[in-house]
Amino acid sequence: MAKGEKKENCCSPAECCKVEAMVSIDERGQMVLPKELRDKAGIHPGDKLAVVSMQKDGQTCCISLIKAETFSEMVKGMLGPMMEEVFKK
Repeated sequence: MAKGEKKENCCSPAECCKVEAMVSIDERGQMVLPKELRDKAGIHPGDKLAVVSMQKDGQTCCISLIKAETFSEMVKGMLGPMMEEVFKK
């Protein structure tokens, strides 16, 4: 990617979602992501995932997993322009 070129996130409200797999939670609160899904998403042992929840009417209605480096870039993309404005003042 060229310097200054913005990388678009793969996650956007315009994109549709699909069910990739159904997983079970064991008695220790652990789950296994199927190998096919890990391969497709490029998730490897030791990778970190951000767990992001969405709330509606005070209840958690949706939980998403986002690769930590992708999440970091998303936060920088949102906060970066705001921080530039703060430092201009």
